[in-house]
Amino acid sequence: MEEEKKVYTIADIAKELGVSTTTVSRAISGKGRISESTRERVKSFIARHDYHPNVLAKGLAQSKTYNLGLLMPEDYTMTEFPFFKDCMSGICEVASACNYDVIVSLTKENDLSHLQRLVTNRKADGIILSRSLISDESCSYLREKDVPFVVIGHSEDPDTLSVDNRNREAAKDLTGLLIMKGVKKLMLLGGDDSYMVTEDRLAGFRDAHQLYELPVSENLIFLGADNRIRVMRAVEFALAAGVEGIIGMDDFITNLALGCLREKGIRIPEDVRLASMYDSSQLEYNIPPVTSLRFDTKELGRSACRKLLGELGEKMDEGSLLPMSYQVVMRESTM
Repeated sequence: MEEEKKVYTIADIAKELGVSTTTVSRAISGKGRISESTRERVKSFIARHDYHPNVLAKGLAQSKTYNLGLLMPEDYTMTEFPFFKDCMSGICEVASACNYDVIVSLTKENDLSHLQRLVTNRKADGIILSRSLISDESCSYLREKDVPFVVIGHSEDPDTLSVDNRNREAAKDLTGLLIMKGVKKLMLLGGDDSYMVTEDRLAGFRDAHQLYELPVSENLIFLGADNRIRVMRAVEFALAAGVEGIIGMDDFITNLALGCLREKGIRIPEDVRLASMYDSSQLEYNIPPVTSLRFDTKELGRSACRKLLGELGEKMDEGSLLPMSYQVVMRESTM
């Protein structure tokens, strides 16, 4: 039982059979001169331990597991689930096409134990980090261990492989469209300021104001608005300050703001314009439908996986690594 569960290397097999590692490698790859009886002994050993010869041959010869590790935050909310689900779907699609499997591990912020287990036990050839933090210990650990990895999100380190939606550019375009529509006094509702996406969307919001030479109402920027009570207080403050438009950094925050405005009898868009920096079906089918930024999250996952596989030596189509696109979807909430 214990023997069957063991993950063998070429050295392990060579020791078990009393031959050299070169002999085992030749038997597995089918290349090089060895006797037929020795070749059969190696194949028999592989069969007895219930390995798939084609995967084992390639994996052992190249010291690869043909697994990719995907680290997802344990504290993600149900509102974030569609993002992570679509992203994971894209990752698994590309990995499967290249004969790789994906190991999903849920991690807590600043807790490296799950990641360390993947690395120490050599369970994966490379790692995909599904959330980008301003100060990320996972990146430092993977660099220290020389493990190939890709971050989904913006990274300020030029040496870190990353893929991201064009959040800053998209936030600038959305904010600029509202300003062009005559909305001068804008409130921005954002989430956790330790996430790079929050920083990028805030920067885009500021970029648009600078472009149109409009001063930012600093007292109308609220970060950490990740629950109903905080959003309610922010909305009440904004209405008292005579706000003309509200932009939420994601669909969850925007939906909370929408509920608060309804409770207070505020009409959208007649009294206040409303927009979101991330789209979802909740906003699309709302009454009125909410203007939002639409990103292809599944393609984001595909792109992350392609980039990691390229780093692992797999041949990937260069055209598949183009910058991510986005769309500003104008709806009734800003008309």
